[in-house]
Amino acid sequence: MAISQSILRSKASNYSRSQIKAACESYNFNQAKSAFLCHSHKDEELVKGLLVILEESGLDLYVDWRDHSMPETPNGETARKIQEKIKSSDVFLFLATASSKASRWCPWEIGFADSSQKGIYIIPTTDGYGTYGNEYLELYSHIDSGTYKIDGRPGYFMSKPGETSGYAISNSNIR
Repeated sequence: MAISQSILRSKASNYSRSQIKAACESYNFNQAKSAFLCHSHKDEELVKGLLVILEESGLDLYVDWRDHSMPETPNGETARKIQEKIKSSDVFLFLATASSKASRWCPWEIGFADSSQKGIYIIPTTDGYGTYGNEYLELYSHIDSGTYKIDGRPGYFMSKPGETSGYAISNSNIR
């Protein structure tokens, strides 16, 4: 199931430290130390919620608007810096929203990551109007929310392309 955008919005402000820690135990990225986050700048609030989850797990998450070396107006230098960051990251994460679907940069970034043979993971989201992601995003593994069958606890899961069930995220299956 796609991750609710309202949950991402609430992560940074409404979750207690113990809830954040519990959520991050599911995101154990011990093998992957760094990730490039592809997203639309219009989704800054969603990105901040995702940062709470992922950075608490020890993952160094690159977000371009936090990089003060980026040019103020996007240009060729911007594209070169993004290419360098994608190449130097262990994995590539794509936050799928209506805004990233309409972005000029996001399809280019995932195309570059694909040609670089990066581990690519789509994070589909839903906002009550729909679930987001272009058809080509179905080619990649995705990170979804759901519940554990054994005890009903909420968690995050990685599924392979075309599958609707998957594995709880751990250091053994992210790479």
